[in-house]
Amino acid sequence: MTLLDKDLVSIQEVRTLVKNAKAAQQKLESMNQEQIDKIVKAIADAGFENAEKLAKMANEETGFGKYEDKIIKNVFASKMVYETLKDTKTVGIIGEDRENKTIDIATPVGVVAGLIPSTNPTSTVIYKAMIALKGGNAIVFSPHPNAKKCILETVEIIRNAAVNAGCPKDAIGCITIPSLQGTSELMKHKLTSLILATGGEAMVKAAYSSGTPAIGVGPGNGPAFIDKSADIKVAIKRIIDSKTFDNGTICASEQSIVIEESIENEVVSELKNQGAYLLNEEESQKLSKFIMRANGTMNPQIVGKSVETICKLANLNNVPSTAKVLVARETKVGPDVAYSREKLTPILAFYVEKNIDSVITRCREILLNEGAGHTFSMHANNEELVKIFALHMPVSRVLVNTPSTLGGIGASTNLTPALTLGCGAIGGSSTSNNIGPLDLINIKKVAYGVKEMEEIRGDRPQNTNANISLGDNEDLINILVKRIIEELR
Repeated sequence: MTLLDKDLVSIQEVRTLVKNAKAAQQKLESMNQEQIDKIVKAIADAGFENAEKLAKMANEETGFGKYEDKIIKNVFASKMVYETLKDTKTVGIIGEDRENKTIDIATPVGVVAGLIPSTNPTSTVIYKAMIALKGGNAIVFSPHPNAKKCILETVEIIRNAAVNAGCPKDAIGCITIPSLQGTSELMKHKLTSLILATGGEAMVKAAYSSGTPAIGVGPGNGPAFIDKSADIKVAIKRIIDSKTFDNGTICASEQSIVIEESIENEVVSELKNQGAYLLNEEESQKLSKFIMRANGTMNPQIVGKSVETICKLANLNNVPSTAKVLVARETKVGPDVAYSREKLTPILAFYVEKNIDSVITRCREILLNEGAGHTFSMHANNEELVKIFALHMPVSRVLVNTPSTLGGIGASTNLTPALTLGCGAIGGSSTSNNIGPLDLINIKKVAYGVKEMEEIRGDRPQNTNANISLGDNEDLINILVKRIIEELR
């Protein structure tokens, strides 16, 4: 019987991939830390050596971002992630507390389903393969159809490197005929142990609704607050550097700038000096209609595109070719307010508030509208103010004096380097971590007994009352009688 329907072929391919991955994972489970680490290093080296090739493929196939920045992403996903996790214990006994008499034993979760977005396709494959294999897991990738070619090439490169280092071939697999039905089968398959989902909100919700344990991340929509205590020139530079990195395709990138009105003139002047173009009201309205589609989702035509391309698409004819980012003044927040939403492209909203209290309120409003649990950034040289904002922002990451894109993923901060950023319960995510290999293992606990039943019950020795002098003390007599009755029970 020949299967001709794409969805049926995709489902059958997934079933075969998962079955083979499970068999391969059982072989990985018997390996020691040294053997696993050798495989992970091989993946990292292959990703690093092919960073430029894969970046160009991703840029050419998807049309998103800049290949030069995608090279940096691939280097980050391979070299920098590896340097962070290389010495982490993930196999066998990983911890022992002699004082409290407990032992921690790492156990792989099994087969991981790795859902890959089109915005960061090659780097996400390298990163997810490394953290999965580091924990002794197999991984099966579901590629975004618009990035299938570069994802399959990345999988082939890292799989060959891993196999040469002793990895079972089927421990790294990828759907070659991607479909919604195939991805659904991968997520719901009885041999799939965990879903590692990076992508759009609908896909992440589907992962959590599959019945399989999942780690998914919601949308980012981080506001960037510039305080009057900040070095405004440096703050603007960081924001523009961040928002233009790969044309804004990383979800931790800034989506709006929020300031107090007392520094408005200085901030506006610096934005213009550093290549930002402030849209007038007519231009702002025209672009706003182009950012969002009728169904309330972001227009894919603008994702990862340059300012020049966006202006051509939206018929903005007066924007100079030197403009790096487009900035639109905004006073409202809501699902139908395009500038207040996530924009994975070089477009920023600009809010001017009366005072710090208003800034806090506005930033919370933006995040709770979209992006709750993800990332907030601020530029300030006032440590007490940083603490105040950190306490009030409903996010998992508060980044200070750094480009939000690079800070959120752990490239310019000491956060765990990662391309999957948990958003916590408020963001609909199962974790608030930057996802690493320790998120992809279970920890078995060995615990020695340290108390006997009598200690737990609080029983006292039989002669406790022997030294009590009762005399005429009626209260003590009552206490003694009560104890005797309790013991007789």
